[in-house]
Order: sequence, then C-alpha cells, then structure tokens
Amino acid sequence: MGERKVLNKYYPPDFDPAILRRLPKTEKKQIKVRMMLPMSIRCNTCGNYIYKGTKFNSRKEDVVGKTYLGIQIFRFYFKCTKCSAELAMVTDPQNSDYVMESGAKRNFEPWREQDEAMENAKKQREIDEMGDAMKALENKTVDSKQEMDIMAALDEMKSMRARHAQVDTAAMLEVLQRTAAANMQKRIDEEDEEILRTVVFRVSSSFLVVFGSKL
Repeated sequence: MGERKVLNKYYPPDFDPAILRRLPKTEKKQIKVRMMLPMSIRCNTCGNYIYKGTKFNSRKEDVVGKTYLGIQIFRFYFKCTKCSAELAMVTDPQNSDYVMESGAKRNFEPWREQDEAMENAKKQREIDEMGDAMKALENKTVDSKQEMDIMAALDEMKSMRARHAQVDTAAMLEVLQRTAAANMQKRIDEEDEEILRTVVFRVSSSFLVVFGSKL
C-alpha cells in the first residue's frame, strides 16, 4: 500500500538539508481551523444573517499583547456565506464567550441581558456590603429565609411524591371490589327483610293441634 501510494521518499546519500530553501517566518502565524459559529450574527456588508452552528473554514492567530490571567486571546477570520466579506471575532476568556471584532454584529440575545443584570446586582451588593456590616447581616438574613422557604417547598413536594408512590393499584382495585360486594350483599338483605315485612301470617281456629295425644 505504501509503495502504491508513493508514501516513501528517497533520500540520496549526498543529501544535505542545509541547502534547502527555508520559508520566511511571519510575525503573525495563522492556522486554518474548521469550526462552527458560536453565535448568531448579521453581516454589515450585505445584511445576511448567519446562524449559530454554521460550519466554516477560518484562520486563527494569536492576538499580540492581549491576555487574560495568562490565557492567550485568539482571533478568527472567516467569510460571509453570501457576499464573502471578511469577518473577525476574538475570544473572551473572562466571560467564556466570543466577541465580534469587525465585519458583523451579534444578534440580540435576551438571556445575555438577564445575566448581565444579575451580575451587576451581585457586584452592587458586594460594594454595599463592603462598608456596612448591618447591610451584610440583613442580606444574609434574607438569603437564609429564602433558603428555608425553598427547603420547605422541596420537603412538601417529596412528601406528596411519597404519598403517590405508596398507592398500589392492585390493592386499590381489591378494596373497591370488596366494598362493592359488601354493598351488594347489604342491598340483598334489605330487600329480603322488606319482603318478610309484607307477608301476613294468619292462624286458623278450625285447626287444633294437640301434642302428646293420638286422634
């Protein structure tokens, strides 16, 4: 197989690798990467929407002089699927996300605003608690009360599930059958008693029964 595909290369005895021409080194080394778009964007040139998950070939390079806590930031170049305009985005290690740098704009995502609002509220709370011990105590009290309410709700849900889990269908059907049979028997006895009440016993005076004598 190797011989057929010509994978083996012949090196002559007088081969000298020093005489080979070396390619010039570029300051920004780019690597071709096949990747998927991590977000939905809109091209600024043609207005085309490119959705999250679109596969494309890109060129990756290191952003010179930019790092976050020792993590290297990368830049990706790719082209629009409609007008072939060059787009660029960079990594954002701080938020575990990507940021469009040029050529396109990221689509509106409502959950990102909610996350940002929660993060801002958390930061503001930390700032308020930094110089006010009473404020920190009040916040801790509110948090503990919320946790207690959540635990109470969870316990109630667990007890409800336990009650539903203890119900046996076969046993329930057996109890219903016994109850139906007992009700039927009770109804029959009541009907018999009602029939006996309607019967009138009459004693005839023409008949005399004498016990202990022969006629």
